[in-house]
Amino acid sequence: MMNFTYQSVIDGDATGELLVSDTSLSFWGGINPANGLIIDQHHPLHNHQVGGKILALPSGRGSSSGSGVVLELLLNNVAPAALIFIEPEDILTLGVLVSDVMFGKSIPVCRISAEDFKQLESGVVARIEHGVLCTSAALSELPTIDVANNEVHEAEQHVHSLDLSESDLQLLNGHDGKAAQLAMQIVVRMAQLQNAEKLVSVTQAHIDACVYNGPSSLLFAQQLASLGGKVKIPTTLNSLSVDKRRWKQQGVNDEFGTPASELGDAYIAMGAKPSYTCAPYLLDGAPKLGQQIVWAESNAVIFANSVIGARTQKYPDFLDACIALTARAPAAGAHLDDGRAPSLKVSVINIDKDRIDDAFWPLLGYHIGAVSKNDIPVIFGLEEFTPTLDDLKGFSAAFATTSSVPMYHMIGITPESHNVLSSVQSSIKAIDVDIPDLLTSWKELNSAKDDCVDMICLGNPHFSITECATLASLCINRKKHPCVTMIVTLGRDVYARASADGYIDTLEAFGVQFINDTCWCMIEEPIIPVDTKVLMTNSGKYAHYGPGLVNRPMHFGSLEQCVAAACSAKRAHTLPDWGLPRG
Repeated sequence: MMNFTYQSVIDGDATGELLVSDTSLSFWGGINPANGLIIDQHHPLHNHQVGGKILALPSGRGSSSGSGVVLELLLNNVAPAALIFIEPEDILTLGVLVSDVMFGKSIPVCRISAEDFKQLESGVVARIEHGVLCTSAALSELPTIDVANNEVHEAEQHVHSLDLSESDLQLLNGHDGKAAQLAMQIVVRMAQLQNAEKLVSVTQAHIDACVYNGPSSLLFAQQLASLGGKVKIPTTLNSLSVDKRRWKQQGVNDEFGTPASELGDAYIAMGAKPSYTCAPYLLDGAPKLGQQIVWAESNAVIFANSVIGARTQKYPDFLDACIALTARAPAAGAHLDDGRAPSLKVSVINIDKDRIDDAFWPLLGYHIGAVSKNDIPVIFGLEEFTPTLDDLKGFSAAFATTSSVPMYHMIGITPESHNVLSSVQSSIKAIDVDIPDLLTSWKELNSAKDDCVDMICLGNPHFSITECATLASLCINRKKHPCVTMIVTLGRDVYARASADGYIDTLEAFGVQFINDTCWCMIEEPIIPVDTKVLMTNSGKYAHYGPGLVNRPMHFGSLEQCVAAACSAKRAHTLPDWGLPRG
């Protein structure tokens, strides 16, 4: 039997079997919210059930929608009995917080030291109570915690004081209505958990909470709308879980399509713009350098901070909506200079820039995100490379998939990188990323063993106008194989521009289908035909999440390779050119 003290993040007691991994997990795309099964095929806990277990992870990672999965797990009664982390974990904690504030259901969330975490073992029974974590081989051997016992001390609890303005207090007191009051309560509690000293005003929002994870996500939005909630700042919406205008003709069943569509309606009723894109940086009105914003959707957060130089935390679903209703956010994390400082130096070595293709960038982002984990990296070795904005879009999305931090610094790309150079200390952790490292990640993303290709999945994140132009140039005067389906997802704005420029006609002549309003991480059968066995994508993000989401293996490659596979229905298992011996 062993005892550990912990820091309580959300109070509560719990008893259950430990389920432990030293690998972080994205709940969205990693856990089925209906039954609590871990579906991330790349994770060591794949196929384990979390329901009733005390789940111990270093942190969460990946999608901002993890908070929505937590809420759905709780309301479906298949949630973990408790969550234990090493690192601060905002996304998953927020899901518990919203469930507590709005629906009265909660579980303990706590943090322990890295040293104590190493001693936790799956299968061991544990009890969380009064600031002490007890573990034992059997439930009958667990003691009841006696707070009067001098050998066991309850961990000291801190409720961080917050300097609120007069207008903040008015929101808390219901001056702007019940919806804004509830939203402000959640913002303030999250700010306290983040040890923020004050709130900061934000100028625009991008809401990811419009992703339908189940009835709880719709209930949250409709409750705020029914209470008169109205956004206080310009607010755009992320991809929905369906193509809002065409889901019925696409064969999506009413049980899913109706509530997923109504979720968008609820946010429109609160004043949000029906943009329905996971790439808000492609819209008119994208933020500028230094602008304080609240963006959810993990790829967009990384792009905003790292490429544009705007300032946003990696906001969880629901908190994004609460901040849009109040225009106030915790002054913490990447909103502040200290929260943007790098803690890891990554050097990319031995890569011939003349041998890379567009698939190199999402692959590199995927790998650097995985090795960075909870560290903001500063990336050297790419100064002579010339990534396009589309390359950086793919890099950022894949980085967000495997990392838990809100940004990276790429020397010569990130606007603040010139300041970072002078601040990087010699004592900072440092790693090299070489060809063998990247080939390991390349093989991980290429999960398909069969050479056949049944479907090409493009647009994760949503296609840009330049990607439409590039794809059109690759497809002109060619014909897709009749047995291959090829679908591009993209926002309404980009689709309209691509249509006006003639790219849609060219691509439809090739055999491309287009879907608006939703993205590949939400697309399932019947849009993916039942008899489709093997997918191919140029997205590092979808190559990671896809196998778990739709239970099909994946080929990963460049846009040109995707078009070639669409024509031949085959994808050769060959290494990328940059990974082959020189000479």
